[in-house]
Amino acid sequence: MRSIINYLKDIFLGVWSLLKGMKVTASYFFSPGAIVTEKYPENRKDLVMLERSKGELIMPHNDNNEHQCTGCGICKINCPNGTIEVVTKTITTEDSKNKKILDKHIYWLGKCTFCGLCVKNCPSNALAFSTKFEHAVFNKTLLTKVLNQPGSQLTKGADQ
Repeated sequence: MRSIINYLKDIFLGVWSLLKGMKVTASYFFSPGAIVTEKYPENRKDLVMLERSKGELIMPHNDNNEHQCTGCGICKINCPNGTIEVVTKTITTEDSKNKKILDKHIYWLGKCTFCGLCVKNCPSNALAFSTKFEHAVFNKTLLTKVLNQPGSQLTKGADQ
């Protein structure tokens, strides 16, 4: 007898929560001023993405074509699926010391899960997410990006 009462009680609570949810949905459906959805892609020119949205990974450069990436590879280590490759080269400085510098920072957008571990764990804050989110292409090789710009170099004073 007790199990039947519990069973009927569970059914009643399920129907009650369904009706409460339908009430919220109906209030949005019948109120003329409550626009909840964006009319995408019609509003593509007016669409403003939030700062916290994760579009694609970028490496910000300043006006002098300088970046903050030291080539340490921590972003590559923290990436759970191998989306990032950091290629470095060794140069000899004026005082005859060998120094590792960034050659290429390669990012495979098609493999990225947008977890943000690369941005969060970068010790020099060299990476960020842009708000660009449209990435549909017919050729998946276009999803491979080199983040550092040609001829760019490390910002002065940002050495390891």
